[in-house]
Amino acid sequence: MDKEKKMYDLIIIGAGPAGLGASIYASRYKLDHIVIGNEIGGQVVEASEIENWAGEVSIPGKTLMEKFEHHARHFGVKIIQSDVSSVAKIEEGFEIVAGGEKYSAKSLILALGMKARKMNVPGEDKFVGKGVSYCATCDAMFFREKDVVVIGGGDAAATAAIHLTEFAKSVKLIYRDAYNWEPSWDEQIEKSGKVEKIKMNSVKEIVGDAKVSGVVLDVDGQEKKLDVQGVFIEVGTTPGVAIAQGLGVALDEQSYIIVDQTQATNVENVFASGDVTTGSNKFRQIITAVAEGAVAAGSVYKKLKLKK
Repeated sequence: MDKEKKMYDLIIIGAGPAGLGASIYASRYKLDHIVIGNEIGGQVVEASEIENWAGEVSIPGKTLMEKFEHHARHFGVKIIQSDVSSVAKIEEGFEIVAGGEKYSAKSLILALGMKARKMNVPGEDKFVGKGVSYCATCDAMFFREKDVVVIGGGDAAATAAIHLTEFAKSVKLIYRDAYNWEPSWDEQIEKSGKVEKIKMNSVKEIVGDAKVSGVVLDVDGQEKKLDVQGVFIEVGTTPGVAIAQGLGVALDEQSYIIVDQTQATNVENVFASGDVTTGSNKFRQIITAVAEGAVAAGSVYKKLKLKK
């Protein structure tokens, strides 16, 4: 493993809206920094359309994040597309290992994003990539003229169902207790004429042989099987906080990184931004992720400047 001897002012871990937003501001503050992230753009690239980003009435998530990336690179930042395998505290700051290389920095911004939450029902793991998907935008094209279900009651489930109507023969949108997606999505669901909403108590099992052939539900105490070839799971996300935990960063009861108004964590010179934090009242939107990234970069700048 080659050693990276340079000591950066800042390393941003995560290349989604929060990480790239932080990078843009770090560049403007003339902070010598790099960005490390496995997927440039994060979960936003999976969104078929973004309709609440100021200045864009409607834009594909992938296109929006390409603009973010272009903006960040415009200032000359190095973006390393790799998983971070370890982060350790050293005397001068922090040492990060990613892609077989070591990088050192005086401060960190953790923009770790979210991971898809699993239902943990029989058949779920068995059929991942064989009919079970957590990304409608990524996989919808593989289900042309097939029957599919979307499981979930939030905005992500509604938008996944709407997107799938462009490909699938039929879409069943399954939710538990009640749904809470925005009314505007409901209008589009009704307008499509291809989405059937089904209220259920629970998902009991995903079934099939080599591939998914159906999903078994508990509906009012009765077992109901739906014959489908695709199961899209949109039951929420969980914070990707393994790196933070290794540094001793404090988390709340739901495993979100606790930050103050400067985006600082309880660990000296470690800041966090975006969906992974308790900031912005956990209002997990692109606009708040970018704002938190900007605040975090500004806080790093002030901290380093005061030290000088």
